[in-house]
Amino acid sequence: MDITYVIMLFFHLAGIIIALGAVTVIDTLGFLGRNSVKWTATTIQAHYVTKALIWVGTILMALSWFFMLQIPIEGLQLYKSLIILILIANGCFLSFYISPRLTKHASFKPGELLPITLKDSITVSFVLSFLGWWSLVALTVISISVI
Repeated sequence: MDITYVIMLFFHLAGIIIALGAVTVIDTLGFLGRNSVKWTATTIQAHYVTKALIWVGTILMALSWFFMLQIPIEGLQLYKSLIILILIANGCFLSFYISPRLTKHASFKPGELLPITLKDSITVSFVLSFLGWWSLVALTVISISVI
């Protein structure tokens, strides 16, 4: 195993840890905020910090993965690459569709729960996020154990 691979693996794992930690925080707050005005407000405030951490972690993880890939992409690498693309798409949806609506909701309707349609979108995104990040962790552990 060469030193470049080890360095990329470090950044890959660091990215996963940073993003998964922030995802866990915001997903937990979002779950608590489903039917609570207090937790909804807390979630909206926290998402400004967690969004940045999730993107830092995602970018570290994805860029390092790009440098670690071996051509042709097959097996675990293919599955992991697909999950990374899904997580990036989900992150874009959350950042560019959901986040502006949370900000708008917080500034115009303080003390109210989120609308059902927004809650449903967030729930679907939460499930994708949860399954995606933990599948990524599992595939990373499996791929490291094969080295």
